[in-house]
Amino acid sequence: MDLNRATILGRLTRDPELRSTATGKSVANLGVATSIIWTDTTGVRQEKPEYHNVVMWGKLADIAGQYLSKGRRVYIEGRLETRDWTGQDGVKRYRTEIIADNLIMLEGPRGSGVAPSVNSRDDMSFPQESPMPSRSVVEDEIKVEDIPF
Repeated sequence: MDLNRATILGRLTRDPELRSTATGKSVANLGVATSIIWTDTTGVRQEKPEYHNVVMWGKLADIAGQYLSKGRRVYIEGRLETRDWTGQDGVKRYRTEIIADNLIMLEGPRGSGVAPSVNSRDDMSFPQESPMPSRSVVEDEIKVEDIPF
């Protein structure tokens, strides 16, 4: 059995680029920066950023294009995919991307404090004239006797 899974939490490096395919399906490309912070042997704080290319399809792309912007914090889950092409100069090029299937916006639009989660399989749409849905739904308490093991 194989597993191809990528999970990142970081900030958008640019506004999402939203396009449509010839068949009308939405696709969004965005960049996300993550970083690792450590203290070296001399006690100096070090930071190394890593930049990720992310691709979103369908409603997930539409939502990203509508609600995300440069600097926003996001949590993204998906799979890694590398594509290749030959450039105009004849050189073969490669690009590894995260094909997202889950998105959590960690900051709501314009500082609203709302942080919705969106899955590519969700049938969610957010009309522009209404605010983002709140995550204030009270979940049922889990009882020990309900656990099957």
